[in-house]
Amino acid sequence: MGRIFETRKATMFKRWDRMAKAFTRVGKEIVIAVRAGGPNADHNPALRRVLQNARAVNMPKDKVEAAIRRAAGEGQDDYHIVNYEGYGPHGIAILVETATDNTTRTVANVRHAFKKGNGNMGTAGSVSYLFERMGFFRLDPEGIDADELELEMIDHGLEEMGEGTDDDGNTQLVLRCAFPNFGTLQAALEEKGIEPQSSGSEYIAGDLIELPEDQAEAVLKLVDALEQDDDVQAVFHNLA
Repeated sequence: MGRIFETRKATMFKRWDRMAKAFTRVGKEIVIAVRAGGPNADHNPALRRVLQNARAVNMPKDKVEAAIRRAAGEGQDDYHIVNYEGYGPHGIAILVETATDNTTRTVANVRHAFKKGNGNMGTAGSVSYLFERMGFFRLDPEGIDADELELEMIDHGLEEMGEGTDDDGNTQLVLRCAFPNFGTLQAALEEKGIEPQSSGSEYIAGDLIELPEDQAEAVLKLVDALEQDDDVQAVFHNLA
């Protein structure tokens, strides 16, 4: 029983860490959205998107409302999106998206993670050309005719649609578009009364590289170390 308890405890702590990280990420997104477009989600599409993401990670309503109040008030730190690039072990390209109020701290932490993980941090543009920035929308498929939706959304910038799963293994519909068409596709979904479970942007690698399991584990260890940093919002790579 002791061993089972320890296993469950480790799983619980891992889940809590993941939730805390998600809340931190969404909290920063709220600050950025409110500072850019105000605290009224009815008139701020970026904030509406972030509130969807907050619900997707089960962020408590009181925490969301508190984050909006802080973002709209005086003295709140400003966060800026800054990307860092480099190569991980075995030549895997890595792009790190951060939201930071202190780039000196952030770049030092990212550089340290690359070095410790046997990678090399590069200059701007060193690997970003290998990725395409795309918008994404994750939908609950219940009650949606996927074929009909796909045909309709093509006229609003949809480039690809397929199935995915959320963190709990539930099936989702995943829609992707070129990032400049994000607002157009978002508006089209809203007009149909479809509220995404989450949405945002991600960097998709054009060509993926396959590695043996032991080499892939070394890359994923570096990715995990980068993701643990509070300033890091997301990490993208071209590992298959």
